[in-house]
Amino acid sequence: MKYKEFTLDRFQEEAIQAIDSNKSVVVSAPTGSGKTLIADYIINRDVKKGIKVIYTAPIKALSNQKYKEFCAEYGEESVGLITGDVVRNPGGLVLIMTTEVYRNMVMTGDPLLEGISYAIFDEIHYINDIERGVIWEESIIFSKRRTRMLCLSATIPNAEEFADWIRSIKRHEVVVVLHEQRPIPLRLQFYDEELGVTTLEKINDVAGIPDYHHFRGRRRRRLPPAPQPDHTRLIKAIIGKTPCFFFCFSRAGCQKNSLELLGKGYFEQSPQIVSHIAAKLRDAPPDIAKLPSAKLLRQTLPHGIGFHHAGLLPILKELVEELFALGFIHVLYTTETFAVGINMPAKTVCFESLRKFDGRGFRLLNSKEFFQIAGRAGRRGIDTEGFVIPMIARRDFNYKAIQRVTDKDIEPIRSQYRLSVNTVLNLIHQHDAKEIAKILRMSFHSFQQYGRAFHAKESHAAHRTFMNLKKSLSKRGYLKGSALTEKGLFASKIYADELLTAELFTGHFYAELNEYQMLLAIACLCYEARENTQFHATFPARHVKELERLLQRSPFLMHEQRFSEAQRLTALIHPLYHGRSIFDVIGSTNLPEGDILRLLRQMLDRINQIRHATDDRRLEMMMGSCADVINHAVKDVDVV
Repeated sequence: MKYKEFTLDRFQEEAIQAIDSNKSVVVSAPTGSGKTLIADYIINRDVKKGIKVIYTAPIKALSNQKYKEFCAEYGEESVGLITGDVVRNPGGLVLIMTTEVYRNMVMTGDPLLEGISYAIFDEIHYINDIERGVIWEESIIFSKRRTRMLCLSATIPNAEEFADWIRSIKRHEVVVVLHEQRPIPLRLQFYDEELGVTTLEKINDVAGIPDYHHFRGRRRRRLPPAPQPDHTRLIKAIIGKTPCFFFCFSRAGCQKNSLELLGKGYFEQSPQIVSHIAAKLRDAPPDIAKLPSAKLLRQTLPHGIGFHHAGLLPILKELVEELFALGFIHVLYTTETFAVGINMPAKTVCFESLRKFDGRGFRLLNSKEFFQIAGRAGRRGIDTEGFVIPMIARRDFNYKAIQRVTDKDIEPIRSQYRLSVNTVLNLIHQHDAKEIAKILRMSFHSFQQYGRAFHAKESHAAHRTFMNLKKSLSKRGYLKGSALTEKGLFASKIYADELLTAELFTGHFYAELNEYQMLLAIACLCYEARENTQFHATFPARHVKELERLLQRSPFLMHEQRFSEAQRLTALIHPLYHGRSIFDVIGSTNLPEGDILRLLRQMLDRINQIRHATDDRRLEMMMGSCADVINHAVKDVDVV
């Protein structure tokens, strides 16, 4: 079977046949095997018929990429983008959105979702994510029964179980399409500083040799510890196997490594790259070229060495991506977010380490994380094989653990379901007690716990949690009997920090705030404090003290630690409120410019939620003014 100019693989044909029979499909196939072609088939078929399709992605960067691709293919008039802080052409036949946005829309029965044929879930294995997995689960639970789903993922060992759950709650046929063969096979090797590029077994043979192992007479001589692996020596060993993605688990590490590699002089400067950089930045704000990250990229990129991470502004990330796509980059140091969805394979993938910090502590990657990244190795139609080379530090060496992670993707998807305040409020608002009891039994967690008998379970943990939250919400004034109060209705339209936001912007509290204080309060909710973050120029003033005094008068808000950051966050909010741009605040903090932009995007998302949730015309207008402040600050850098 051919589709467009492609001859389809058998698994793609199977999936398309099921789609043409109006069935939901779960596709489990290795990274780079062509899963997204199945999604493209649905979109191409239904746009021609004038039928709506939803495409969801786990991160905004992937949503933006798909928006550009689909606009080029189907025209801007047919494609819409909704990501919380950005809404473009919401009446488009192809609506691209983050999965969070889709969940919120199906939860509230948004009319934009009427008449959808398919909801496409890219990277469905995100259901495993401890913090965000519930979003995917609720997206499936609350999708309309007539909506069919295409779930795309790298290898899912328990794909049949997952599909069986969808069948059980949606009452329609779900086809599982499994494909295990990569179009480009991977050759897995490892790098040890003494042995070079080698096998795990050979490293294991020498890793057990102690640092001290012999005596001279009665004196024991201690030998120096085994040297730590050097990324530049690994690159030297694979110079004939580039382009290379070199995954690091630190943004600072990406930049440091690129500069160290530049110092080795392995790659010549290219005049073509210099010309491309100049053309890309010619019409950009001059302040971008003054950023430390931009200066470093202008040093390294001409030699085919780049770095890519979320701390960069969009135009700099675009520059790096364009140069990589053109074949100008030999080595790209990048964080693991680059492995999510972006269709840019390389010949070789290297890992700085197989350990990462996950927000709580350092741990070994699991097999799904490893193969998500490793799968970027091998370019279809170019390479006969892809190379995957993790660097191994002997001090952390554990042969069995590393073998378990790198041998095969064995990580099943597991429910991370938990009830949120928003879910409870929307259930109460839109369903009666009998319907709620039924919905609470629908989670993947219930299915994994009880199997197909989960429908018969009258009482379980989710029901108990629901009743406890309902009781608490009644005490706080969000419910009266089984109906939502005005405050409860407001909170039902807020999707993060529901209670804190409702306490701030309902009742009498917000009536005493001006726009500057509102911006500061929202910034406190969105800002993630880190130990090493510095703010060099803050603006203590009467308005800040008044906000702190009001917060201390509120029994609910006074205990929230995030509001203690208000004084420090004036370094960002004060200049922006007074009409300055993002460049005017970059120098007042050591936060990367991409993180500042991300914070402002998150604030804009919260502001839009408040505007949608309130019935107070004055508050709606004030939120509009706050949105204008942020949009003005980012207008030159925040591009889709």
